[in-house]
Amino acid sequence: MIFYKEERLALFIDGANLYAAARSLGFDVDYKRLLDLFSKKGRMIRAFYYTTLIEDQEYSPIRPLIDWLDYNGYTMVTKPIKEFTDAQGRRKAKGSVDIDLVIDAMEMADKVDHILLFSGDGDFRRLVDAVQRKGVRVTVVSTIKAQPPMVADELRRQADNFIELMDLAPHIQRNNTQQRDMQRPAPEGYPEGEDEDEGYYRNSA
Repeated sequence: MIFYKEERLALFIDGANLYAAARSLGFDVDYKRLLDLFSKKGRMIRAFYYTTLIEDQEYSPIRPLIDWLDYNGYTMVTKPIKEFTDAQGRRKAKGSVDIDLVIDAMEMADKVDHILLFSGDGDFRRLVDAVQRKGVRVTVVSTIKAQPPMVADELRRQADNFIELMDLAPHIQRNNTQQRDMQRPAPEGYPEGEDEDEGYYRNSA
């Protein structure tokens, strides 16, 4: 990992994407350890976490995680998603926070030196290119060790640096089951591969 002590850092975490990548590698992320790790690498300006919530749902299994992150140093960006039934009668939900992440990253580009993007979504390649042209270094955090790999090749090539999530696991994985429900997103935030670009998500039911 290439960091400079005085550089200003910002984290942009695609919650569903990071959860899917970590789950594919067989571990759960401890978000306190993650924030502590990167806060020591430079001057942490902001840590954003993006996720979706099912509209009009009285209780969401991901709500405890959102509340925990909100009180523990993260800036939460959430968006409601709508449930629907597809042609095969399967219940799904549609929604995306990608545009929110892009807008926030562009707004923060003049205030930071180094952005860490926790996502493997190839749609973010143009975002990475845009902030790099503003003089910001970009590190992508995802995994090529999962089957299949979770990071798009074009995104990895565009980034200044790539951090393999599996290599981070010893530093950011949860070592016990305490507060498990608070720090583990529900499957509703897990993208279905064939519909990922459409913003479709599995329903938690």
